[in-house]
Amino acid sequence: MKFEYPGSQSLPLGVVVRRAPGVTRWAKHAWKASAVLPGAGPADWKMLRTDGDVTEFHAATLPLTLYVSDVEAYAHELQAREPSVYVVLRPVSGNKDIPWTVALVTASPYEAQDYCDSAEEQVEKIPMPDGLGAWITEFVDKHYEEEVFVKRRRDKARIDRSQDGIGDPRIRQTTDVYRAPRRKEVVN
Repeated sequence: MKFEYPGSQSLPLGVVVRRAPGVTRWAKHAWKASAVLPGAGPADWKMLRTDGDVTEFHAATLPLTLYVSDVEAYAHELQAREPSVYVVLRPVSGNKDIPWTVALVTASPYEAQDYCDSAEEQVEKIPMPDGLGAWITEFVDKHYEEEVFVKRRRDKARIDRSQDGIGDPRIRQTTDVYRAPRRKEVVN
């Protein structure tokens, strides 16, 4: 049973992962999420194409879920020079052929940043296809209300008339409490 939050929308999003030859002798292959496929069907590392040593896989299809609570993040991403979606790849131990699993797809740059803080996952920024951008724009237009900036004004209280805050009135003070204490001289 799948539960959706009120005001949220989901769309299945296929993730294309590219395997290319590694550039060092320690890494046999370099893996990178390279594209997304809106509305894709289920997949489990299905090979899409091979060009020499480079192979592209339809690695997985995950739901891209938009939440009303994150609508500000989506609006921020849509205003970027190149709007993108983010794919989080998580390492899998014990599988030499396919060492990654697709953990998450998101349109929120803030959520992607949270995954970047950990050195364990690999976060890829993928250009947003036009149709996906239109779907996210429609969601943002429906739910986003920009907060108007209101400059805070100082209150008109006169603070130069009283000695409020000089010290605790319960303690006798014969000198200025803001002065640094002096060391008493010892007389022999």
